[in-house]
Amino acid sequence: MEWLSAENIVAVATAAVGIAASAVMIWYERRVPRRKRVGYRVQMDNPIGDGVQTGRANVRLGLFDEAPGMHRATLVLLRIENDGSQGIAHEDYTSRELHGLTVEFTDRVIHGVSVTQPSGIDHLMSHFTPHAGFGYDVGGNTLRIPRVPLNRGEHFKLLVLLSGGDVGCDIRLVGGIREGEVHPNRSATPDDKPPLFSRAARLITVILTASVVTLASIVIVRDDTPAPLGCEKGTLTVVGSTAFALVAKELAREYEKDCEGSDIKVEARGSTAGVGELAAMEGESRGARASTIAFSDGRNKGAAPALRAEPVALSVFTLVADRVLRLQRGLTLAQVRRVYSGTVRYWDELDRALPHWRVVLVSRDADSGTRQVFQDRVLDGKWEGVPSTSLGCDLKEDESAPVRCELDNTEDVLKKVAATRGAIGYSELGQAILRRTVTRVPLDGADADVNAIEYDESPYPYRGVEYAYTYGDLPAASLAGSFLNYVRNHGQTAIRNNGHIPCTSTEAERLCDDSSGG
Repeated sequence: MEWLSAENIVAVATAAVGIAASAVMIWYERRVPRRKRVGYRVQMDNPIGDGVQTGRANVRLGLFDEAPGMHRATLVLLRIENDGSQGIAHEDYTSRELHGLTVEFTDRVIHGVSVTQPSGIDHLMSHFTPHAGFGYDVGGNTLRIPRVPLNRGEHFKLLVLLSGGDVGCDIRLVGGIREGEVHPNRSATPDDKPPLFSRAARLITVILTASVVTLASIVIVRDDTPAPLGCEKGTLTVVGSTAFALVAKELAREYEKDCEGSDIKVEARGSTAGVGELAAMEGESRGARASTIAFSDGRNKGAAPALRAEPVALSVFTLVADRVLRLQRGLTLAQVRRVYSGTVRYWDELDRALPHWRVVLVSRDADSGTRQVFQDRVLDGKWEGVPSTSLGCDLKEDESAPVRCELDNTEDVLKKVAATRGAIGYSELGQAILRRTVTRVPLDGADADVNAIEYDESPYPYRGVEYAYTYGDLPAASLAGSFLNYVRNHGQTAIRNNGHIPCTSTEAERLCDDSSGG
């Protein structure tokens, strides 16, 4: 009985220990939910008012001494973090209200709030708007926090000015997370991250790791484990929209990580070019045609009948301008149409409050879905009236007409607008938010606000449905079909974090069903 060798006995024993440890871990995680967790901790609770209790050291200068509203005032720094093992999406908050969480300051009144976040996750700030439920009642002690999506390990901080109570009064974060929990963290050391696992969980993990290492050192195990359910191997090319490229690249990386043996290339060259490339595969085999997906900003009007379109997300776009041009207050649709018709040569011809600078139109080429949505939704179906006069939007001696150029992708448009005096262009919202060197221009008094649009609180016009085009119905067990299913079921966080609204959300179903994009 060769299988009763010492090596095999040790291997079986270590495997049994590993299985037991795994079972204990599963039991423990079921008893104590830790997969989705929002933790909070008070990192500072300082007195700053003139009613500080006797014996408590406190030095004040300026307004802290003079302002009558500073009586018994305190400053609280509250850190809210995702310390679980999974990302938290907008729909994971269980509150029936518009906001997701509530902070209650016992015996104190809120006077002001400042929100901060670490560098690299500036997109979180776009969620802190009144449209998303962020705010507090004057004279109240309750702060409403929006449904902020948080990847694992991400956090934000709230600096709150209060009065009426002493430091140390109870502070509670109230709310619920689907299949998770909201809980206080014990550590009060600033910027210290709490451990992801408890002591018991860490012990079980050490036992499991030791078992696996021991087993691997004794026998060579052949890995015949099949891919997770729904995973497919092979090569897939994703073409089309540059506005949706960041989402496509992020989800391609995540799919490749979850489904070994898959290779997904994202080649964003414009919506029209991508749909045209897919249509050109007419004479190829069904398997070859199923190796390409084309994303398009809006429904492609010239798409071949054999192509199938599926709504994936509602994309929000924005006009962007040179920061020094001072268009923060926005333009009316009528003004935008005048500018793009070519009748306005200098900005002060449109509004005397604007500088006497040449109008420079930084546009996208004819393959761009962003441009098509702009023409349909903002220019009322008309083409841009100014011909392309420059390859790089450089000012010419001829000053009888505005300057206009066409660029290949969103990133180039944002760079050119930021570097050119008097320039205006258009971009997908998520990339424009990341580019702080340009001004986002409101339209008819409405900001490009994803939350307000999703909850039908904004008439903002520049938006459109993002479609995934395939050549006919995809064959069973195709990588393209598996990837699109992955986008539908696992892509909500990536879609939201890049400034879009997933069509799978309840609120967006109506918007995505509307072929005009709203």
